[in-house]
Amino acid sequence: MTAASRQMKLGAFLWATGHHIAAWRHPKAYVTAGIDIDHYIQLARTAEAAKFDMVFCEDAAGLREANVAIASQTSRSIGFEPISLLSALAVQTSRIGLVSTASTSYNEPYGLARTFLSLDHLSGGRAGWNLVTSASPIEAANFGSTGLRPHADRYERAREFAEVVTGLWRGNPDGAPGHDGQSFSVRDPLDLPRSPQGAPVLVQAGASDVGRDLAARTADVVFTAAQTFEEAKAFYDDLKGRLAAYGREPDDIKIMPGVAPVVAETAAQAQEKYEELQELIPDDVGVALLSSYLSIADLWRYPIDGPLPELPPSEGMQSRQALVIEQSRRDNLSIRQLARHFAGARGHWRIVGTAAEIADELQARFEGGAADGFNVMPSFFPGELDAFATLVVPELQRRGLFRKDYEGRTLRDHLGLKRPM
Repeated sequence: MTAASRQMKLGAFLWATGHHIAAWRHPKAYVTAGIDIDHYIQLARTAEAAKFDMVFCEDAAGLREANVAIASQTSRSIGFEPISLLSALAVQTSRIGLVSTASTSYNEPYGLARTFLSLDHLSGGRAGWNLVTSASPIEAANFGSTGLRPHADRYERAREFAEVVTGLWRGNPDGAPGHDGQSFSVRDPLDLPRSPQGAPVLVQAGASDVGRDLAARTADVVFTAAQTFEEAKAFYDDLKGRLAAYGREPDDIKIMPGVAPVVAETAAQAQEKYEELQELIPDDVGVALLSSYLSIADLWRYPIDGPLPELPPSEGMQSRQALVIEQSRRDNLSIRQLARHFAGARGHWRIVGTAAEIADELQARFEGGAADGFNVMPSFFPGELDAFATLVVPELQRRGLFRKDYEGRTLRDHLGLKRPM
């Protein structure tokens, strides 16, 4: 693919009322969104009409904050199980990709492989699996575990898990996968034919060293978080540089950092929209969210207007913890300031401005070799997805950076990925 013909990929990251932690409090947000299928159908159709590559649903097997009272005050407290949701969306759309998170810690490979391959057939080859290892002690407690598995152990299990799943998806001429490994033993093949796109797309989001190695070995798409161009570029170059060790080429994997845009007709209007959302964040909710990503339960015992304390090593989300700590030190932020900043996009890149200004920023990272596309995280639904689709997408199309129509029928077609052997 030549530089002139290269176009960015776009995912629409769906999340009930929106990605801003206080989205449910916004006067234009749809508060009961998490349990309204018509709401999700509308979002998926909006993204499909704008020619997004995919919609993406995150998942966690438990509340995301240890304090139930706090959890009930966030935009993340209610939502459908994502495979059930995407199965419903599959029959309400015809082209857009359908990607969901599922954990390698709390599933078994055979069942997960069968579930995603079923979704792939139901949708005509549009399914993708976002592999996560789960880093929350709250989730662990819901599955009879006495605690969170060590980081390295979670990724070793994930490596074998992915090996089994992709083997089942590929099938075997003699009809049996014959896997007998450290964590899993699988005898029979799946009771489904091979995917219309060869295999569902495998997405990965870990940014630690072992996470990057797992992505280089297995992933088709990588979601990541990066605040600055330098961070994004370093991650992009490092991950692409690991592919050769696994017999892969740079274009075999698409790196799509998260971006949280707030867009309006004028810069002043965009800033006003953003500030309105920020004013809706209660301090206790912001600090609770920050605590969950830092894997520290007692952040409240430190002065809220003081600096982030030195933190012990964590078995939780190590890459996200490092990103937050780096930002707090770089920008000299207090706990309150860091919590309010983090609540807007959970550590992802945020852009506030006009369509042209946002397109400029996306283009700079795309053409600067720091991204193959972006996972778009609207602050509240449906308004901010509508704004991106009607303002930013046409600007990207005008610049020749994004498609005006789908090139094929499957998610691999959209992403320009090879059909697996």
